[in-house]
Amino acid sequence: MTQLQDTFEIRGHQFKNRIIKGSMSEALANDAGQPNGDHIGLYEVWAKGGLGCAIAGNVMVDARAKNEPGVVVLENERDFITLKQWAEVGKRHGMIQLLQLSHPGRQCPRGLNQETVAPSAVPFSSALSTTFGTPRALTETEIVDIIRRFGQSARLAKQAGFEGIQLHGAHGYLISQFLSPLTNIREDQWGGSIENRMRFLLEIYHEVRKQTGDDFIIAVKINSADFQRGGFSENDAIEVAKAISAAGIDLIEISGGTYEAPAMAGAKAKQRKASTIAREAYFLEFAETIRGHVSCPLMVTGGFRTVQGMNAALNSGACDFVGIARPFAVEPDLANRLLAGQDVRYAVEQIKTGIAMLDKMAIMEIIWYAAQFKTIARGQQPNPNLSPLKVLFNYTRRNVKTVITGQLNSRKSG
Repeated sequence: MTQLQDTFEIRGHQFKNRIIKGSMSEALANDAGQPNGDHIGLYEVWAKGGLGCAIAGNVMVDARAKNEPGVVVLENERDFITLKQWAEVGKRHGMIQLLQLSHPGRQCPRGLNQETVAPSAVPFSSALSTTFGTPRALTETEIVDIIRRFGQSARLAKQAGFEGIQLHGAHGYLISQFLSPLTNIREDQWGGSIENRMRFLLEIYHEVRKQTGDDFIIAVKINSADFQRGGFSENDAIEVAKAISAAGIDLIEISGGTYEAPAMAGAKAKQRKASTIAREAYFLEFAETIRGHVSCPLMVTGGFRTVQGMNAALNSGACDFVGIARPFAVEPDLANRLLAGQDVRYAVEQIKTGIAMLDKMAIMEIIWYAAQFKTIARGQQPNPNLSPLKVLFNYTRRNVKTVITGQLNSRKSG
């Protein structure tokens, strides 16, 4: 019987258990996107807490394309010393570390960057259009450059000592935008059929492998679906999973949703069947669906709360790794507790402010947890009862200057 404490090996790297901290945005970097002691402190706490693997949150491959203030940017050797110290934290405690590489595409708040780009110039829904502007469609040359940037960032991560990277192909970020027929209406080799829409992801994988070699882990996070009519479907996801598995991907993490339909935050929980709820994980049924189509390991993230549910999922063969994200923000020693047979202590619910527009976007699912990360990184205990409105106020006050400056620069350049 496969259990949480069992080991697993990928490309010569030994995972000491089956628990992986899923990627969450830490928002701890400065305005230039530089990592610092807070990142090192945070991941050391998690490493000491028994994690087999941690996936770092949303590392940007282009400084011109950030999804939020405080995000790390990795496009050159500027922060090499700090990155090596960060990677070393995992090695000291036997924790594999993957950097999640990402490009946000159109998913950038107005004023943060000089412009936003995407596969096509498709605006957000009316409810979100005040927050996110209409992007400019990428040129062929720009697409090729972004592919190169993913490879370059992965190579730098390897040089710094990280065991691998994860490509963020879910939740409405750029790779996900290429995959969805709602956001990709191109008529060239990058759009149209699912074969063309997945070309961007496959070319990124091949570029990363070329620049990092055979001893480096390359994972990908994809949506089971984006839960929007006419969007990326489960059939599309199966075809993508088959293609990237055949190409040689090392690990597929299954998630779902976008900012416009945030299933990854549990927003679709009320629509799930009772049998699905009993099995805890939001996307476990889809993992079972694609298991017969792929040869690579699978990771399911979202909804796991009991040791029994986690071990049942592993033993069923539906997944090889259990992904847990939000609980680690309030229980940093959770991995050791799970391995000791103790369940998740806090039932994490969707964080809401009472402000309809923000709650619809699930934006607090980023910034409330980021506030907890800063607390943990600085040696203090997280607060599960932290007020969402207080967090929102502090976040707005801290970042308003950045956004206003970006808006002014955008107007000048326009």
